[in-house]
Amino acid sequence: MARRKDSPQKAAMREMMRDYLKNNDISIKDGTDVNSIMRDMMSVLLEGALDEELDEELGYSKYDYRNKETDNSRNGHSSKTMHTSYGDMDVATPRDRNGEYEPQLIKKYQNTVTQDMEEKILSMYAKGMTTGDIESHMRELYDIDISDSTISRITDKILPIVKEWKERPLEEVYAVVFMDAIHYHVRSEGRIVKRAVYIALGIDMNGKKDVLGMYVGENESAKFWLSIMNGLKNRGVEDILIACVDGLNGFPQAIEAVYPKTEIQQCIIHQIRNSTKFVSYKDIKKLMADLKLVYAAPTEETALNELELFKDKWDSKYPKIYKSWHDNWATLSTYFKYPEAVRRLIYTTNAIEGFNRQLRKVTKSKTVFPSDDSLLKMLYLATMDITKKWTGHRQDWGQIHSQLEIYFEERLAGRNL
Repeated sequence: MARRKDSPQKAAMREMMRDYLKNNDISIKDGTDVNSIMRDMMSVLLEGALDEELDEELGYSKYDYRNKETDNSRNGHSSKTMHTSYGDMDVATPRDRNGEYEPQLIKKYQNTVTQDMEEKILSMYAKGMTTGDIESHMRELYDIDISDSTISRITDKILPIVKEWKERPLEEVYAVVFMDAIHYHVRSEGRIVKRAVYIALGIDMNGKKDVLGMYVGENESAKFWLSIMNGLKNRGVEDILIACVDGLNGFPQAIEAVYPKTEIQQCIIHQIRNSTKFVSYKDIKKLMADLKLVYAAPTEETALNELELFKDKWDSKYPKIYKSWHDNWATLSTYFKYPEAVRRLIYTTNAIEGFNRQLRKVTKSKTVFPSDDSLLKMLYLATMDITKKWTGHRQDWGQIHSQLEIYFEERLAGRNL
């Protein structure tokens, strides 16, 4: 089969390559030789294109001073190492005296020939791959050696973005805000310490879910939660109708100080788990059936009656269960005042637990994070990956919204929602 006729550009390139190989006495024996030549060619092409970019920026070509209409001028070149699929190469980037030239072909802080290489690294990091895994992956797929420190520098570029995300404006009113914590081990001052990452997940009045913030803390307290609540307030959240929490210490006092009208619902599922943690296997089935009569009761009055019956039957054997339900009843029973659709939404923190499970799946390969920043980087990237699928709202949101409008009519009046 005859070779297709070359285009003029390809014919010129073929002739140029023939002369290059002949005049430089170069022989191609394997893929390594091809890579070496391709690196040289790419370097020359990029440097030529960058010089032309600067010509365009200044409005005159090199030494063409007659057409110069600017007080700016060339100021030599700076060298930078670029990672490419053919290996690392040095590129001479032109500079201007006034520092106004911003290269477009290769951005100022770009260290790969295509920016999508960094995006690939960020994507792998978001999926939970370790820096070692990414290093190995890049070497196998692209024949590029990228060190741990380079990967860290690439992922560090998102830290200002994380800060901006944590301070972004929020909605004026949230129907429900779920609060929960997820724990990790982090290296700090030569020791491995346990860090709690507190997560606030909100559902706005349109039924859309959003992660409002992530907060790294050593331990939970009223003071800690107060700073989070004030942070939400400063970012534009004027009201939270209902807050769902996992019995977090200090949270009720903190939210009452900032959002005194917010109703608090303690997660029933967490309460059940904590209550039955030490129940004997032979008792668990019967005890759970009696406990269900409490939390699944149609009204709060019926639930309280069932709780007293539960006490009569089980208090002698498991006294802590009744005491815990009784002591926390004010925040455990909030959902009884609402219709079924709203009850299903708020009586557990399943919405945020599902999100936390996805975070754990991503971070399971990291037993210890080298710093708080590295932990936040991975959690932020994972969050962006998870939440991009949150495009709709709950199927029953129309019913929930109409009920909330009635129950919170005074608080919602006059708001543009």
